[in-house]
Amino acid sequence: MSAELDLAARVVELTRRLAGPGTEAEVVAAHSAEALTRFANSAIHQNVADATTTVRLRLHLDGRTAGGSTTVTDAAGLQSLVERTIAASRLSPPDQAWPGLTAPTPLRDSPAFDEATAAAGPHERAARVRDFVRAADGLETAGFCRTTYASGGFANTAGQAVEGRAAEAAMDGIARLAGADGVARRASSRLTDLDGTALGTRAAAKARAGGRPIELPPGRYEVVLEPTAVADILDNLATFGFNGKSFAQHQSFAELGAPQFDRAVTILDEPLGATLPFDQEGTPRDTLVLVDAGTTTAVSHDRTSAAEAGSTSTGHAGAASRSWGPIASNLRLAAGPGSDASSPETGEGPTAASARALVSGMRRGLLITDFWYTRVLDQKSLVITGLTRNGVWLVEDGEVTAAVGNMRFTQSYPQALGPGAVLGVGAEGVALPDRWSGVRYTAPALHLQSWNLTGNASG
Repeated sequence: MSAELDLAARVVELTRRLAGPGTEAEVVAAHSAEALTRFANSAIHQNVADATTTVRLRLHLDGRTAGGSTTVTDAAGLQSLVERTIAASRLSPPDQAWPGLTAPTPLRDSPAFDEATAAAGPHERAARVRDFVRAADGLETAGFCRTTYASGGFANTAGQAVEGRAAEAAMDGIARLAGADGVARRASSRLTDLDGTALGTRAAAKARAGGRPIELPPGRYEVVLEPTAVADILDNLATFGFNGKSFAQHQSFAELGAPQFDRAVTILDEPLGATLPFDQEGTPRDTLVLVDAGTTTAVSHDRTSAAEAGSTSTGHAGAASRSWGPIASNLRLAAGPGSDASSPETGEGPTAASARALVSGMRRGLLITDFWYTRVLDQKSLVITGLTRNGVWLVEDGEVTAAVGNMRFTQSYPQALGPGAVLGVGAEGVALPDRWSGVRYTAPALHLQSWNLTGNASG
């Protein structure tokens, strides 16, 4: 038994003793250790590491629900947590939506855990930063390399008791030349998969190709989106579209069984290996097919949203999922034929390996590297506004002919991926890190029929 599962079991027993045998309680004890090496002006300026063990208790007593957490894990700290949560439950309103507890259920098999990534030190991260900076060959660089380790245990009064571990490595860096930025990112469960030289070469090539941008008028353009931009699409689809609470409350575009996407689109959530193998309610995680060859087949649920929708939990309960909804955080858009998710993102010029073949098939359109500052204008149709970033290029007759200044867009993401709208899917899926550890999006490049660019530097 891990230290975290032992902690969770102790809090369950303490809750039974202090609140009575009729109390329903669930406890997650999670240890997280994150280490980060940051660099700017082509030099490391920060090495930080943080390790915390957090115990979260949720209990249902006399028809009322309350939760609490603590990072003080000695006997007094745990007793205080239970007492405070019991007191809070007595002040809480009746909870008519309480979905009950997860019954004893075994975990699914997870990929092998990488001990070396979990134990990695600053020298190993610094080596990748050094390689990135050297590969940029004199360009100004900035970014980070991080490693994370998580271990956790879950127990409840219904008898569910599970434990697990996960590790992650990620690198995100830019190279800059005369105001033009190039970016390269990677995420993996193994630090050895991160090649600082390949990433630095990639970022520098994009920065060098981004000089002297022209300005294009707003309008609808055929586009090739690189994986870094597609990751933003997956993030917003997960947060607002495939969110089980939004779906149950009819605030999502998702219609189960409907062909809402192009047949080239298959989207899965693949949490095993990227995060703990169970959620905050002790439900085992597993691969979840959200879109199968264009047809929406599922949304992500915790126990509350599943009960409201007449479904079952998919293992997506989080600390705030009853408020914000259960969100899938490890989406993968399946790559096209001949895919090789492990092949490196290398090569000169602005076009990544995952997008090169798609660009060659475009008569006139835009190659877009990245989106940022994206915000929802209409949740039901998932109309998003945002900006391009880190490189846009004009493509004519399959060749990149000019760099283009950054532009604003306003676009429904489901519509852009709708039936007949996807002209091609890249053959390489690239695993990309998010701001938060444990969140990862894997995406190929996409060739889309239309993207609505609504503004440029002149307005």
